[in-house]
Amino acid sequence: GRVGAEHCINDIAFKPDGTQLILAAGSRLLVYDTSDGTLLQPLKGHKDTVYCVAYAKDGKRFASGSADKSVIIWTSKLEGILKYTHNDAIQCVSYNPITHQLASCSSSDFGLWSPEQKSVSKHKSSSKIICCSWTNDGQYLALGMFNGIISIRNKNGEEKVKIERPGGSLSPIWSICWNPSREERNDILAVADWGQKVSFYQLSGKQIGKDRALNFDPCCISYFTKGEYILLGGSDKQVSLFTKDGVRLGTVGEQNSWVWTCLAKPDSNYVVVGCQDGTISFYQLIFSTVHGLYKDRYAYRDSMTDVIVQHLITEQKVRIKCKELVKKIAIYRNRLAIQLPEKILIYELYSEDLSDMHYRVKEKIIKKFECNLLVVCANHIILCQEKRLQCLSFSGVKEREWQMESLIRYIKVIGGPPGREGLLVGLKNGQILKIFVDNLFAIVLLKQATAVRCLDMSASRKKLAVVDENDTCLVYDIDTKELLFQEPNANSVAWNTQCEDMLCFSGGGYLNIKASTFPVHRQKLQGFVVGYNGSKIFCLHVFSISAVEVPQSAPMYQYLDRKLFKEAYQIACLGVTDTDWRELAMEALEGLDFETAKKAFIRVQDLRYLELISSIEERKKRGETNNDLFLADVFSYQGKFHEAAKLYKRSGHENLALEMYTDLCMFEYAKDFLGSGDPKETKMLITKQADWARNIKEPKAAVEMYISAGEHVKAIEICGDHGWVDMLIDIARKLDKAEREPLLLCATYLKKLDSPGYAAETYLKMGDLKSLVQLHVETQRWDEAFALGEKHPEFKDDIYMPYAQWLAENDRFEEAQKAFHKAGRQREAVQVLEQLTNNAVAESRFNDAAYYYWMLSMQCLDIAQDPAQKDTMLGKFYHFQRLAELYHGYHAIHRHTEDPFSVHRPETLFNISRFLLHSLPKDTPSGISKVQENTLHLGQAEQGPRCLQAGPARL
Repeated sequence: GRVGAEHCINDIAFKPDGTQLILAAGSRLLVYDTSDGTLLQPLKGHKDTVYCVAYAKDGKRFASGSADKSVIIWTSKLEGILKYTHNDAIQCVSYNPITHQLASCSSSDFGLWSPEQKSVSKHKSSSKIICCSWTNDGQYLALGMFNGIISIRNKNGEEKVKIERPGGSLSPIWSICWNPSREERNDILAVADWGQKVSFYQLSGKQIGKDRALNFDPCCISYFTKGEYILLGGSDKQVSLFTKDGVRLGTVGEQNSWVWTCLAKPDSNYVVVGCQDGTISFYQLIFSTVHGLYKDRYAYRDSMTDVIVQHLITEQKVRIKCKELVKKIAIYRNRLAIQLPEKILIYELYSEDLSDMHYRVKEKIIKKFECNLLVVCANHIILCQEKRLQCLSFSGVKEREWQMESLIRYIKVIGGPPGREGLLVGLKNGQILKIFVDNLFAIVLLKQATAVRCLDMSASRKKLAVVDENDTCLVYDIDTKELLFQEPNANSVAWNTQCEDMLCFSGGGYLNIKASTFPVHRQKLQGFVVGYNGSKIFCLHVFSISAVEVPQSAPMYQYLDRKLFKEAYQIACLGVTDTDWRELAMEALEGLDFETAKKAFIRVQDLRYLELISSIEERKKRGETNNDLFLADVFSYQGKFHEAAKLYKRSGHENLALEMYTDLCMFEYAKDFLGSGDPKETKMLITKQADWARNIKEPKAAVEMYISAGEHVKAIEICGDHGWVDMLIDIARKLDKAEREPLLLCATYLKKLDSPGYAAETYLKMGDLKSLVQLHVETQRWDEAFALGEKHPEFKDDIYMPYAQWLAENDRFEEAQKAFHKAGRQREAVQVLEQLTNNAVAESRFNDAAYYYWMLSMQCLDIAQDPAQKDTMLGKFYHFQRLAELYHGYHAIHRHTEDPFSVHRPETLFNISRFLLHSLPKDTPSGISKVQENTLHLGQAEQGPRCLQAGPARL
């Protein structure tokens, strides 16, 4: 838009939030509302031409400088609050973005006004200051002067860097601006001088790059969109857009007079231009997307002069710097074509490697072309100009030309051998053509009533998808020209390069995936679909393209619903989740498509189902054809047991159903499949049920089941292990006496569980007297044992022998000896007596020794009744009798010498001593001391007369 003013527009400033625009026009300031262009208020405070205006970064105040040598500070509510003066006309003003310090520059000096100090510090200048600009951090102020010098000052006004332009006073510095970008590492100052040059400097004063010639006098320079581009206007009566490096991109707007000021509206793509003749123009800059896509390579324009090639799968990117405006881009296989204002560059990849991202220039066509669309092939470029297509070789020679009936709306290379590629062309009149690069004649594929917006051909070239001007996606069969289906709300369409029947289209904020003729599956997605490869959908949104990973679950289930397992498998291969693979595997298995099921189960590595499929395949090879049986196995694996049982029954294999339910411990269901009262099967079922009860820690239930199944041994084992005596007694009493094994086990457990009475009852029931005797012996119930021995003498040995041992172990040797004797074990009886005798002698119990020897002699006498042993035993009898007498006599002597009191009279002891001395054999028996006897004997002899005097009667 244009707004007229009577005076030259010297300067403009935006309020930081973009709502107000301040113009310096004549001696007034004009304040406009940027939303609708209405003049809010003219401000009259200056007496002469206003040269400059600037807004503080916080939006609270703005300042204006005039030829009347004064600076006025205004509030955002358009009230003047402060005024100060210089000695000369004010040329420029600028607010520090951080401290809000105001710099005001005149022809002879510059001032720094601080809102805190309410004072102005002024500094002399050697030349007229035309322009000024603060760095982003507010630390330094750059001053552009009439004599071609740029002076960089700190916040106190001290000069830190001085830059001299080569032209000196012939190159007045008319406009300067620091780059506002925060991404730049250094502060960069853009300088426009009337030596008709643009140059760039670092804060240090070092120049960046070379001067850029302009061929006009620049009056204003400013940055656009956060430092990416530069706006420049001046004596050429237009505003031009440059890159941040100074490469001219094009004209923003042409004017009727010099452009004195141009500025971008904050945070927007609007530009305001002020001219010599008082016109103000408002422009909106829209950057069109210049890009190209082939399969997984996407090339797009960046910063207007660069081309970025992105590999959509690996996410690799490569930047090609063209240093000129990029007008068109085309990409195909290993080729990349870039159209610049005066030439077309053809690039190729260094290698055949699919992931190679290194491009080199193959050819240059140095010629200016005007075209709407550009396409590159292996050896040609195709230019589209309205209705005409031109085919050029890489050397720039026109080889072929096609004239269309209507405007060309869409063109795409669909592959083919080098030099003979096919092009798909869509026209505004609805025609769709196929053109071969080496053929003059275009083939009309079909004609539809509406204009073509977007086209794509399926992988096998059998189907064509078209998006028309009414946002409808139409799919045709190329051979029959039949319209297969159509879907609304489409802005672009793409076939899946790996699956013939799948396409996707975008529109209305949704992505739509369609498989075959099934209903559309939708999900939210902003942008345009530009490619569809496997499970990846390439989507262009604003300026960037992204690969969206889309699980193909929905179309897969659509095929599954129709039992099309092989097609569903193909979709799954494009990319679905593990859960989807498992679902496919199960469905295919139930549909008895074992081949597909096998592949799907391999994907999810389910060995259990793979074994099932393998066994079914083996059975099929052996000639089994009963599908019901196969399906029943499948159902049983899936846990659908009742369905499996029905199929087993239907196929006449009730035994398999019984087996299945039994294995699963579902005994109530198993009973339904028992044969006509077959006792064997019933018993087997109950046994398995009991086994199950036992395993799940229900032992009492298991015992009852085992008893009812006749498995008494298992029942007894459980009772025994759990110490259930009552149940064991109950089982033992109910068992028939012929069932020896379980009865014996019962008795064994009862014995272990300290219930000998019940164990005895069980042995008696069995008639197992030997075990009963053993039981009595083991439990030392000797009376019952002896009573049994009386009735059944054959067990005497089994009773007395252990009894005697028990007595002996309990130090009851005499009773033991009698028991051995009673048991007829003479040898053991003798051995015990000998042991007793030896012990008695060793312990000097000579009276006991005498008694034991007497018993030994009597036993020898008993044995002597056997004629075979008579002589030997009689000899032993006399020997033991003699020893018994000796020890009996020695007992008195030993007592007399050892004990303090004696029970015998001296003459008795004397006579005993005489007896012993005369009776002792040459080998003195163990324990008898002759010394004691002799001493005693002599002692008694000395006392003899006195004894005799006492009375002869005692002798």
